[in-house]
Amino acid sequence: MPIRSTHSVTHAGARLALDAALQAAEEIGGRFNIAVTDPGGALVAFARMDGAFAYSADIAIDKARTVAGFGGIPSADLYAAIQSEEPVRFGIAKRSGVAAFGGGVPLLIDGELAGAIGASGGSAEQDTSVARAGAEALRAAVASTVNGRVASPH
Repeated sequence: MPIRSTHSVTHAGARLALDAALQAAEEIGGRFNIAVTDPGGALVAFARMDGAFAYSADIAIDKARTVAGFGGIPSADLYAAIQSEEPVRFGIAKRSGVAAFGGGVPLLIDGELAGAIGASGGSAEQDTSVARAGAEALRAAVASTVNGRVASPH
């Protein structure tokens, strides 16, 4: 077959993930930038919390785009994978926009990459936790979809 159907996060789905990630960031008292992309790495939704560092906005976007660009590999896993491969590590370090450290996670629907979410503003572990909260909220919402419409979490 010359084409295939794929999943892609909608703006509504991206906002749902973004809102859940923002809530997780507030719960830990952080000031985060959070970005959601489609599977091709195009930005779908973004938020910058009050007091978040301006430069970490690009880092959040880069984390999400890195996950999308590497087929759904979480950014922390990419970091771990390149540690033993010095030429690869240096090559990736020279690539503009690649963020191979914690805080980027895939948005998986039925095991397929539907987008990615990146968070920046805390430690790598905090960034990953915030991004995972968004990804989990989207996964749960899709699991509760009725007649093609995402059930409201409220």
